[in-house]
Amino acid sequence: MNPMYREHRRRALEALRGRAAAALIPTANHKIRNFDAEYRFRPDSDFWWLTGFREPDSVLLLLPATQPDARDRSVLFLREKKRDEEIWSGRRLGVAAAKETLGVDEAFPIGELWTKLPDLLKGYRRVVYRSALDEARDRQFQQVLAKLRMQTRIAEAVPLEVLDPAPILHELRLFKSPAELATMRRAAAITAEAHTEAVRRARPGVNEREIDALLQYEFLRHGANGPAYTNIVAGGRNACILHYVENDQPLRDGDLLLIDAGAEVDCYACDVTRTFPINGRFTREQRALYDVVLAAQLAAIAAVGPKLAFTAAHEAALRVLTAGLIEHGLLKGSLDNALKNETYKRFYMHRTGHWLGLDVHDCGAYVVDGAPRVLEPGMVVTVEPGLYVAEDDDTVEPRWRGIGIRIEDDVLVTPTGNEVLTRAIAKDPVELERLRERGQPVGAR
Repeated sequence: MNPMYREHRRRALEALRGRAAAALIPTANHKIRNFDAEYRFRPDSDFWWLTGFREPDSVLLLLPATQPDARDRSVLFLREKKRDEEIWSGRRLGVAAAKETLGVDEAFPIGELWTKLPDLLKGYRRVVYRSALDEARDRQFQQVLAKLRMQTRIAEAVPLEVLDPAPILHELRLFKSPAELATMRRAAAITAEAHTEAVRRARPGVNEREIDALLQYEFLRHGANGPAYTNIVAGGRNACILHYVENDQPLRDGDLLLIDAGAEVDCYACDVTRTFPINGRFTREQRALYDVVLAAQLAAIAAVGPKLAFTAAHEAALRVLTAGLIEHGLLKGSLDNALKNETYKRFYMHRTGHWLGLDVHDCGAYVVDGAPRVLEPGMVVTVEPGLYVAEDDDTVEPRWRGIGIRIEDDVLVTPTGNEVLTRAIAKDPVELERLRERGQPVGAR
């Protein structure tokens, strides 16, 4: 039993108690890829944060104590052990082993969920439950509530209000514990290995798909679950498509290669982007824009820290990027006017970061009481400025067209500033060129 998940349940139960609420947290469903082929199963992030349990067809019920002499309860509904089914689809933990293995208070077969739930929910005025993910489950849940509400003679309170998990669970998930951060550092270390190999092995004529495969191989080889999201391996002009995932074009001499890829370890994500010259040497224009993006990223990282607004990093990056665009003649006029009129958006159209954790775009509010959220220790954010000059942008000189650059790191807010979790991954342009010089083609060992 991992004590981290027990602690997560304790924190969740404490938050629920203050709202007189129970919580019903299902895991994810199997997803069909095509016909009868399924995607590899990945647990729901809220469910995983509370249990560390990977099996499908499972639901966790959290029941905070409602009386001074009562105790909090965690109740897991899961699949029973069935030899014939396990032969086809894998081993199961089973009900009997769930309490000791996962540290929950009670465990029942998943088939008993809807018959036991009405009695378990008595005494609670509210239930935390995320709807609109499974229509059939929503109907059964509503039937349980309707049944309880019709029993007007029962002495206990019954649920009259359904709450979304976001204000409770997602606010808890926003702050990473030391155990969670250890997992995220491991994901960062594996991601560093993969990106380093990609820089070493990229060559003109190699296909983007080969680098994509190399990244996935390195993730798995070092113990990750795989990629935290679909890898972006974008050579040349493809880097100007922000979410380019085709990854099927040959790499060309003289182009840059943008790789946005991060490992997932125990469901925790890493999210990193690096951009480097395929042939090992930046052109003058590539280096000029790369230096602007790198300076913007360093300025943005410096704006990540306790008591600083989440938006401060974006604002810092924006000033450096826009000033660089003006300096190199891609924008005209003053810096203040360019910022006010947002003329930079032709070349920089996204925000500079997002929360990171169990989800690559992790949960947590960005605005609190109408104002940008203030950063606090334990939060993890990405910092990812970029510049993208479309290949058909005839408002700029041809020498700039088709250049796409993004540099992204994962940054932990600490009590005294920040820690760049992905600092081991090369981004200095001279270091990148040297790393390429020491590289070898894909397939060489």
